[in-house]
Amino acid sequence: MTVCLTTHARMRMQQRGISPEALELLLELGESAPAPGGGQLIFIERGRRKELGRRGKCIRERDRLKRLYVVTDEHGIVVTVGHRYRRFARV
Repeated sequence: MTVCLTTHARMRMQQRGISPEALELLLELGESAPAPGGGQLIFIERGRRKELGRRGKCIRERDRLKRLYVVTDEHGIVVTVGHRYRRFARV
């Protein structure tokens, strides 16, 4: 899977210690919701977290993956990535 990233997203991945493999897995398993300002917000729902265990990820990596989020624009290009510390407000 080829993922298009902005320069900002690459910089944030490096600063926040998010690997390209984690990003691909998040894009594959994640749920999407409308992001403020357009685009999509992608994150892993509670029900999908069990699937991370089936993928053979270690406990520490699973805990990090379940807190990640990705913001994409309307064309599917990754704008930024980060770690969630609070729940997302659903619209």
